[in-house]
Amino acid sequence: MSLISMEFLMFVTVAVIGYYLIPRKYQWLWLLVFSYIYYASSGIRILSFLVFTTFTTYGAAMLMERISGENIEKKEAKRKKKKILVLCLFLNFGMLAVLKYTNFVIENVNALFHTGISFQKLLLPLGISFYTFQSMGYILDVYWGKCKAEKSLLRFALFVSFFPQLLQGPIGRYNRLAEQLYKEHSFDLQKTQYALQLILWGFFKKLVLADRAAAVVNQVFQNYTQYSGITNIVAVLMYSIQLYMDFSGGMDVVIGVAELFGIELDQNFKRPYFAISITDFWHRWHITLGTWMKDYVFYPVSLSGWMGRFGKWTKKIFGKKTGRVLPICVANIIVFLVVGIWHGAAWKYIVYGLYNGMIIAVSTLLAPVYKMGFEKMHIDPKSKAWHVIRIIRTFILVNISWYFDMAVSLSAAFAMMKSTVTGFSMATLTDGTLLALGLDGLDYMILAAGCLVVFIISFFQERGIKIREGLGRKPLVIRWAVYGMLVFGIPMFGYVMTTTGGFIYAQF
Repeated sequence: MSLISMEFLMFVTVAVIGYYLIPRKYQWLWLLVFSYIYYASSGIRILSFLVFTTFTTYGAAMLMERISGENIEKKEAKRKKKKILVLCLFLNFGMLAVLKYTNFVIENVNALFHTGISFQKLLLPLGISFYTFQSMGYILDVYWGKCKAEKSLLRFALFVSFFPQLLQGPIGRYNRLAEQLYKEHSFDLQKTQYALQLILWGFFKKLVLADRAAAVVNQVFQNYTQYSGITNIVAVLMYSIQLYMDFSGGMDVVIGVAELFGIELDQNFKRPYFAISITDFWHRWHITLGTWMKDYVFYPVSLSGWMGRFGKWTKKIFGKKTGRVLPICVANIIVFLVVGIWHGAAWKYIVYGLYNGMIIAVSTLLAPVYKMGFEKMHIDPKSKAWHVIRIIRTFILVNISWYFDMAVSLSAAFAMMKSTVTGFSMATLTDGTLLALGLDGLDYMILAAGCLVVFIISFFQERGIKIREGLGRKPLVIRWAVYGMLVFGIPMFGYVMTTTGGFIYAQF
């Protein structure tokens, strides 16, 4: 059930109306039922994977809780809980790995050893990466004592399956989400208005801008041998628009729908194209994935025994300063390797992750050199001019990474990069090539105007201005004029794709 379908809007309407009509103590059960209905609408078979993750994680947490209450030595209790943790992680990440990466492994084994192993027809449930990461974050928190195990199986099932966030995040944390899911909520007209504003804004970004930009992206990236130079650059910029509007629009819809039930999900997208570095970019892009990686991969790796030994060795070889930074760089590269693998079963995603990890690692190592350079060249790193330069530099680096993210393969990404440089010609701007990529002049004008509106609103938000609250204080005539423009403007200017037009991050 696509988030942009009329079927989904009707589903949400029924769910919200019933949610506030039934006795409040049953509201969380109502959400659980509708969450399972929503997921089952994609196919009853895929529901079994969600149930498997729910039962194994719930059971593991309860066993840990029982061990904590036993009268045994702490060391023995920790050893037992660790065995349960490892088993739970193995079962769930193992299931994810088998479903998502089996054919990738077979493809590479066949290529390396010239074997003829046939590919497997495996079902990849929608949103499995998101609910698996959310559940495994919970079990790790229980193991570390950051939260208590949820004793109710049904309540825990709701935490895993809450339908607005099920397909594309954000990845929730139990200690922030659970209480909201289970408590009683009263209808709030103002919050409902804010939620609907956000949903409409998300639809605008997705249907008017993202899907329109996708026409050029699909044409060029799927037929990359036919294009070069400025055409490739335009396609990458269009992908930059598509992905930004698709992901942020999807998050607006998801967070807005959750707000209709009185539930505030974690922020997952914070104007990443205003980032001043790749590190800052990942603090703003898919925020909950970044914090998940930081808490459950970066810190465990950084604090592990082997990393400590590596740190001591690097200090002896390279000195204290460099030796202290190198383990952090290695940990960052490992994190982004995992991020790349998370994005998909293809070498292009692995290189995409390593590209980001290497830039962050090199930037960390060269930080003292940058500081020295600023002092010698008398550059104020806090000046507005340098701030703008850093934003532009980061935007360029991010767009280079999109070659790996969107290209049909790793070899195609490198081929496109090469042809971008070797086939560069300014004549492309005037010879009609850009008007033969699926969009006409009006489409480009709509894209430009829409992106300008998004930029202006994002600029104000970056300065701390709360747009929804500000709009809510405007006179009734102004508010409804804005609502009317969105309600009628979306179907009027929305771009109808020949493909499904689903949200990009739902595939992960």
